[in-house]
Amino acid sequence: MRSVWLMSSTFSGNAAVGRRGLIPPLGQGRGVEISACSRRTFGAFSRDILRLVFCAMVIALVAMRATPTQGQTGSDPESELRTGIDLTRQGMLAQAIPHLRAASGHVKDGYAAEFNLALCYVGTGQFETAIGVLNDLRASGHDTPAMNNLLAQAYVGEGKQQPAIQALQAAAAQSPKDERLYALIADACNDYKQYDLGLQVVNLGLTELPQSPRLHYERALFLAQLDRFEEARPEFERAASLQPEGDIGYLAMVQEALYEDRIPDAIRMARQGIAAGHRDAVLLALLGTVLLHAGAAPGQPEFAEARTALEASVAERPNYSTAQIALGNLYLMDNKLDDAVTHLEIGRRLEPRNPAVYSHLANAYQRLGERQKAQEMLAILGQLVRK
Repeated sequence: MRSVWLMSSTFSGNAAVGRRGLIPPLGQGRGVEISACSRRTFGAFSRDILRLVFCAMVIALVAMRATPTQGQTGSDPESELRTGIDLTRQGMLAQAIPHLRAASGHVKDGYAAEFNLALCYVGTGQFETAIGVLNDLRASGHDTPAMNNLLAQAYVGEGKQQPAIQALQAAAAQSPKDERLYALIADACNDYKQYDLGLQVVNLGLTELPQSPRLHYERALFLAQLDRFEEARPEFERAASLQPEGDIGYLAMVQEALYEDRIPDAIRMARQGIAAGHRDAVLLALLGTVLLHAGAAPGQPEFAEARTALEASVAERPNYSTAQIALGNLYLMDNKLDDAVTHLEIGRRLEPRNPAVYSHLANAYQRLGERQKAQEMLAILGQLVRK
């Protein structure tokens, strides 16, 4: 199906914390964009149905007001909070949870501790637990756009559409002109293949921001996923016309070309966008993956170009699962098995329910002579396929 070409809509200007997001610095006394999930993946490397909040995301204005004091140790709640935040900043969400739990209820900035804890729960797929934490935050008076946005993502991950819409509406009522509010929840909908819900999200956003290129692009992606490409095409074109020289404009043009099976045009436009200075991780990964799809093989200039693009994408956004998985597959094709395993295992950590990761890992481990690991990957793959 042609919709396999649909790619992420998370752009370099919107950093996100999460299993697939780029992590911005988390510092004291500053607002920070935080998302529990990141960008939608290239369909050839399918999305994690249960996790990707996926693709993804919430603007968290976390005020780190607690300041370090002399002689603090790891058992001190304030120190635990800082450790948890630092691990969250590094994308080590599961490792951050014990520290944030130790800080919960015992630190000056209770909102920071609880919000980051909920963020980690969402990012690790513990949606029901996250919902409980966030509802407690709201009940205690922290009814913020960031909290409602993350709550909406948690409900999306839990498959509860009506509460997700209600949380989004609450966030939108508080900050109706914040484009990222809608885009981040739309990413979560795409990650969890709730395309009809995603359309509702972007349609709500477009009532407030009718000239948003990003939301028109998001709408085009949802329509295309629903096999309504005749409706998607003008949305791709609208997004491109609203930002003809920007990341979104190039992505929209490339996606439209790919969906129409105009592979050479897609490659040409991706190259053009990158040459124009738009070294966005998504566009770089898109170029690299499409070159491989078009038949680039080891020893060919196009293969070297794909490797350069994918390596640049991973360097730009280490938690971008699409690029990690694609680069791992490229190294596998080039018989660089250790490198392949390194990147595929990162992809597995970011997308634990992506079947493509396990098929590639099984291949790599088998060729490395690690038969037990190969069998483990095949067993997981079988479980995923049966679901």
